[in-house]
Amino acid sequence: MRPLQPVGGPAKVVLGLGFFVLFVAAWAAATLGGLVPKTFLADPVTMVQDGWLLLTRFDFLSDIGITVWRVLGGFLLATVIAVPLGVMMGAYKPVEAFFEPFVSFARYLPASAFVPLLILWAGIGETQKLLVIFIGSVFQLILMIAVAVGNVRRDLVEAAYTLGASDAGIIRRVLLPATAPEIAEILRLVLGWAWTYVIVAELIGSSSGIGHMIIESQALLATGQIIFGIIVIGLIGLVSDFLFKAANRLLFPWKLA
Repeated sequence: MRPLQPVGGPAKVVLGLGFFVLFVAAWAAATLGGLVPKTFLADPVTMVQDGWLLLTRFDFLSDIGITVWRVLGGFLLATVIAVPLGVMMGAYKPVEAFFEPFVSFARYLPASAFVPLLILWAGIGETQKLLVIFIGSVFQLILMIAVAVGNVRRDLVEAAYTLGASDAGIIRRVLLPATAPEIAEILRLVLGWAWTYVIVAELIGSSSGIGHMIIESQALLATGQIIFGIIVIGLIGLVSDFLFKAANRLLFPWKLA
């Protein structure tokens, strides 16, 4: 094993699964062996049983669908605003000078701090939850996209001007193709953060969703249900992550070169 040496496909899968196997084994040993009381941490068998009960008797699939819809809705709203504004900030320094101080300030504000205000402004319906995800995602996206666009090689831009490209042509034919793979990667990363915001939104004033199930399970000391909800979130995030990577490889094959 050498620094930066790539790992082959089969070995990568084995190593990745190996950690999960060791983690579950340690969890089972701690809970089934009596080292940790089941009141505080359910064992894997109880977690699976509680999860099956949620799916078959308590319509948990509906909660999963609602949470996924909230994440995608809030994240798409953030993307629609952040991508054009981030590209403009990265391409035009006056635009960056105008927006960057506020965006840098706003991205440090925790989305959870806005929940009481958003409940006052939008109630406890879907709008409030979408806005929590939007606020938690949009400022991070804007700044990261602006940095990516601003770091495009200057020689590419100068070469395009030499060949007669207009300002709009520079953005369309140089900046966007050069940064599209990186922008897609930024979207993939921030989508993961959006999942933390939706759970925060669902913990307060919600009657549905994975976060709502988790907070109800806490009151019942049903740690198996809580762990199952957490695992479901992780699995959905893992699937979306793989789908994003596959889409990036398909859409931007030149990035692999």
